[in-house]
Amino acid sequence: MSISITEKYSPLDLSRATVLLTGGASGIGLGLAENFVKAGSTVIVTGRRESALKEAQEKLPGLHIKVSDVGKVEDREELAKWAVEKHPELNILVNNAGIQRRVALAEDHDWPARQLEIDINCSGPVHLIDLLTPHLLKQPEAAIINLSSSLGFIPCAFGPTYGATKAFMHSWTVAARPSYAKSNIRIFEIIPPAVQSNLGGSHDYGEPTDEFCAAVFKKFTEGEKEIGYKASDEWRAPDRLGNDKIFQEQTEKTFNGKYKVFEK
Repeated sequence: MSISITEKYSPLDLSRATVLLTGGASGIGLGLAENFVKAGSTVIVTGRRESALKEAQEKLPGLHIKVSDVGKVEDREELAKWAVEKHPELNILVNNAGIQRRVALAEDHDWPARQLEIDINCSGPVHLIDLLTPHLLKQPEAAIINLSSSLGFIPCAFGPTYGATKAFMHSWTVAARPSYAKSNIRIFEIIPPAVQSNLGGSHDYGEPTDEFCAAVFKKFTEGEKEIGYKASDEWRAPDRLGNDKIFQEQTEKTFNGKYKVFEK
């Protein structure tokens, strides 16, 4: 397989796919799960709250659910073992779970909370990939889909740690492709812009979740490796001077009140 992002993968047979999707109880995760279900896939979603997972299951009959915290090593190990035993046809991993803390670094001294953001956004996806790669290699075809963010390309002052974790996921995904290039595993990256979800707290700005999920899912089915949408397609362009201008604009919005900035 080619590692160039301009060359597409051959389409996956989603009608026979079994998908493990982390953080799938709401927002982008639930939207992607719905698209997989419509394509005929068997879908398992994870989350930390059983009540939220059951609500998702009511919205999408046939959805499989599993309470699991990707921020914890023992939960990741148990999840991988459970998934392989209960769903041996598993061939797609979607690393969607993530949290975003909006903090003023000069005033924020809560390291455990900051560490949690790193554990969920970075350690969780990479550890799950490590745990499940041996199983995925045995499947006729397989895929790993990592969700990064436009903030991984141009950071915002309201979420410095979040942006750094997503830059990590982008870099890791690009660097991982050569290792998997001769295998059956395709490596995808979905790069959301601001989306109307509950990430970082409720807000009314950003792209409608359903429209975003439908658009990026279509690109995924067409084999695109690095999938942006509207603003994130612009932000991931390699124009550092242009990126610097956008960064300045976003910083002004952060401090002039357009965005909800820092949690207390």
